[in-house]
Amino acid sequence: MAIPVIDFSKLDGEERAMAMAQIANGCEEWGFFQLVNHGISVELLERVKRVSSECYKLEREEKFFKNSAPVKLLKELVEKKSGDKLENIDWEDVFLLSDDNEWPPKTPGFKETMTEYRAELKKLAEKLMEAMDENLGIPKGYIKKAFNGGEGEKAFFGTKVSHYPPCPHPEMVNGLRAHTDAGGVILLFQDDEVDGLQILKNGEWIDVKPIPNSIVINTGDQIEVLSNGRYKSVWHRVNVMPNGTRRSIASFYNPSYNATIEPATQLIKKENKEVNQFGYPKFVFGDYMSVYTKQKFLPKEPRFQAVRTV
Repeated sequence: MAIPVIDFSKLDGEERAMAMAQIANGCEEWGFFQLVNHGISVELLERVKRVSSECYKLEREEKFFKNSAPVKLLKELVEKKSGDKLENIDWEDVFLLSDDNEWPPKTPGFKETMTEYRAELKKLAEKLMEAMDENLGIPKGYIKKAFNGGEGEKAFFGTKVSHYPPCPHPEMVNGLRAHTDAGGVILLFQDDEVDGLQILKNGEWIDVKPIPNSIVINTGDQIEVLSNGRYKSVWHRVNVMPNGTRRSIASFYNPSYNATIEPATQLIKKENKEVNQFGYPKFVFGDYMSVYTKQKFLPKEPRFQAVRTV
């Protein structure tokens, strides 16, 4: 079983209806799919790979193996010979890029390349959200407007640059523990060669096999709420590998912290009756994030219940 692969260029051609149906299926049945021919140039993607790997080698790798908590804790656990597994930490080097935080300063071309990449990716996210609007039967621009808390550009667009180094005891630690994503639309540029990403489908963990220069899309908790449960936010995880460093660049198109999120009106009214069969609440995204930071690796349903009373 493999997650859907969708040729995004067909959205602008004669096969648009088929592409839209594939996107609907990816959102409704999987919560994950891969986009190819998405409009971001291979030349730019190759530069992103290069500067990300160079940044890790130049500014991150030595610190990870010398000073990071997962390395120290794993070493202690191995020495104990208890057979236990590290449960509350991830074998991951990670930093965040946003418009208003400090970026790695030493890698030539990093800021210029990643700024260009983020701009292209944000456009792709907005085009994809318009396709979601259309498939859901809600007004064009509805999801974007909801995430911005109205008009303007207040939505948060962040990029998490992760590397999962080779691990001498991969059976004893997680790369990234299983979770669903808190936000909206997630666009992942994953490693071409080192796999490890899995999603939970019908009780089975499925590998998300790398396709060179594809963008992996997944829908977060806020899309599940806005769609009144039609689109799913699904569990996923990263397993560590004994060989090779996995590069993973995940960008998040999330609501503004002040945005109010609730199921779209058009999706809860049916024959003059309100139908909210999953009982999704209305809440402010910042309140949801306050709960999520404490409960990221737990089921999402109690998070929805927790913000109901905030």
